[in-house]
Amino acid sequence: MKIGLFGGSFNPIHNGHIELAKAFYSELGLDRLLIMPSYIAPHKFVDTPVFPDQRFEMCCLAAKGIEGFEVSNIEIKRHGASYTYLTLKELSSLCPDDEIYLITGADMFLTIHEWKKPEVIYKLCTICGVPRNDDDISSLVRQAEYLGTLGAKTRILDKKIMTVSSTEIRKKVRSGESIAGLVDPKVEIYITEHHLYR
Repeated sequence: MKIGLFGGSFNPIHNGHIELAKAFYSELGLDRLLIMPSYIAPHKFVDTPVFPDQRFEMCCLAAKGIEGFEVSNIEIKRHGASYTYLTLKELSSLCPDDEIYLITGADMFLTIHEWKKPEVIYKLCTICGVPRNDDDISSLVRQAEYLGTLGAKTRILDKKIMTVSSTEIRKKVRSGESIAGLVDPKVEIYITEHHLYR
C-alpha cells in the first residue's frame, strides 16, 4: 500500500491543509492518508497553545467523510517532541511492506535537511513538497536535486494550494473576526464551543 503521512501542529487544522492533503492523495495514488497532529512540534512556538487532544479532535472533524483519510495519534501517544524520524521508524515497523510518502509544505521541504536525523527520514520515505506560489518552484527543484545527492527520494507537486495560516486564524478568533471559509464548519463550531484561542 501507499501511505501518505501528513504531520503538523494543526493548531487549528484548516482548509489549506485539507486541500494540500487531497491534492497529494490524488497525485500519488495513495491508499491511505494519515493526518498526524504532533504532541509538541520541535520547530514551532505557538502563542496560544491548546491541548493535543483538542487538536486531534479538530483533525478528526476536518477529515470526517473524506475517502482514504485517517487521523493518527501516534505522536500524541508518544509524548515529547514529535520528531519525524521517530514517527517514520514507528510507522515503518507497523507497516513494513508499505511505501510511505511524507507530505510537506514549501517551508518544511526546504529545511528538512536540518531536521533531527535527516538520514533516517531519507531512508524511510519519499519526501513530497508543494510550492506556495510560482516563485517557490525553482527553489523546490534545487532542494530536490540537493536532497537527491544525500540519498533522498522526492516528489514535487506543481499545483497552487489555498494559502491559509493557522496563525492568522488564531488572530482572527482572538479579535472576534469570522473564520468561515478558512476552516471546516465543524472545526469552527468546535473552536467556538470550547473557547479556543480567546
